[in-house]
Amino acid sequence: MEMTEIVKEYRRDLTEVGFKELLSSADVDNFMQDQSGVKFVVINSVCGCAAGSARPGVKLALEDKTFLKIKSIATVFAGQDMEATETFRNWVHVSNAHIPPSSPSFYLFKDDSLVYVYPRHFIEGRRASEIRDDLVEVLDEHL
Repeated sequence: MEMTEIVKEYRRDLTEVGFKELLSSADVDNFMQDQSGVKFVVINSVCGCAAGSARPGVKLALEDKTFLKIKSIATVFAGQDMEATETFRNWVHVSNAHIPPSSPSFYLFKDDSLVYVYPRHFIEGRRASEIRDDLVEVLDEHL
């Protein structure tokens, strides 16, 4: 399978369950400028931990009723949509300048504030079910 086909599948992993794909800086800015409600953003990646744990864990978490409280879910693809990823990371740095780039990773925003970051080092070596449990706990705590 060619890399472009693999990337299409990895994109579909999230878009088929409702994630809005942010492909450009304008997409990111439009998504992030609406400061009301709760947003959840996934920085997607082609790495093994994204395929084996991150995307499956997020998909499992979406099945929990807690995710119904989230107004908007979106994804940017690190290493593929460079401009969109950089623009999103700029939004994160406006909220908290001490957060280093990480992919894959998850970000929870409430109104105009970044309230939680789930970086790559939380994902590596974890099972999808553990990531689901973590995300549900985080949502219960912050929503």
